[in-house]
Amino acid sequence: MEALLNEVVYGITKSPIREFTALAKATPGCIALTLGEPDFDTPLAIEREVERAFQAGETHYIPNAGMPMLRSKIAEFENREHGHKWTERNVLVTSGAEEAVFLALFSILSPGDEVIIPEPAFGVYEQITRLCRAKPVLLDTSADAFQIKREKLAALVTDRTRAIVLNTPNNPTGCLLNTQSLDAVHDLVKGRACFVISDDVYNRLVYTSGVLSIMDYEDLEGQCMLVQSFSKPYAMTGWRMGYLCAPEALIARLTLVHQLIMASTPAPFQRACTWALDLDVSPFVQEYRRRRDFVLDRLSEIGLDVVMPEGAFYVFPSIARYGMDSMTFCRRLLKEQKLAVTPGIAFHADDHIRLSYCAGMEELEEGLDRLERFVRSLL
Repeated sequence: MEALLNEVVYGITKSPIREFTALAKATPGCIALTLGEPDFDTPLAIEREVERAFQAGETHYIPNAGMPMLRSKIAEFENREHGHKWTERNVLVTSGAEEAVFLALFSILSPGDEVIIPEPAFGVYEQITRLCRAKPVLLDTSADAFQIKREKLAALVTDRTRAIVLNTPNNPTGCLLNTQSLDAVHDLVKGRACFVISDDVYNRLVYTSGVLSIMDYEDLEGQCMLVQSFSKPYAMTGWRMGYLCAPEALIARLTLVHQLIMASTPAPFQRACTWALDLDVSPFVQEYRRRRDFVLDRLSEIGLDVVMPEGAFYVFPSIARYGMDSMTFCRRLLKEQKLAVTPGIAFHADDHIRLSYCAGMEELEEGLDRLERFVRSLL
């Protein structure tokens, strides 16, 4: 019976992030720096909103696109961020950012279409593109400090290009796209039958001012779709709450697709998310900055080259000098030192590894000690 499955499902692979997280859990005494999982609990004030929702009897069906109250609050929040004039009709509440990415790509792609994905990149973009029977076109940014070069992007654009996926701050590098990168995307997309999907799930976790986004270009508003999540900034990964913002007519059509996947995300959670948008996340950012600086100092001492991340909570050091692929490096590191990190091959960068600094300082200190011992053994 397995042979009767849709042929595209055979192209789906298990994420190395999850693979090495599982290996870490199965290894006694192992430290895992794999998942982008904040070690903070969800703020109590957000949790209490769920209690209030239950007490108010908010346990019934809600509109497929989400509670009007939450959608209006999201529109107001994003309008302040990007200067738009969105209303609730520009917002669709989704089950995390991954459903939003799926809806965006599924709804615009036909078989044979192409999606440009600057890499290193979160593997979901490529796998969803393939599920849609479209072609992922990978733009390697590793030689350019993880920025987009105009001439390299232009060389990949064809008449089948239907979307470019941007993720800034980036997973896995933590890097922010600069003005030149965003201008290159703007100039090549403007006027084409092409969308930009902007995955902004880390844009509240940045360590610098003046963060740029493709969503700030007013003349691209009709071609852009914004993907956002409550998971990372508010330590709500298990809640599976996100949203998609786009032109009103597009949201209306995407909502019809969304209703075939789920009626809606849980009503009590949506009430809590309305409150979360007012939360000051600066204490989280300050702690992540402290951890980032510690990890960067230790990597420098160890001798691992890394581009300084300006957001998110990952570092992406190079292992090119050690003469092994990232899976081999990570398997040996786990076996010999009981430290789990993510192989760069998960992001199409086989000469790098990703470390998450979501863990507490004690774990980070011990984890970096173990990494240093392993690297010294290779020398």
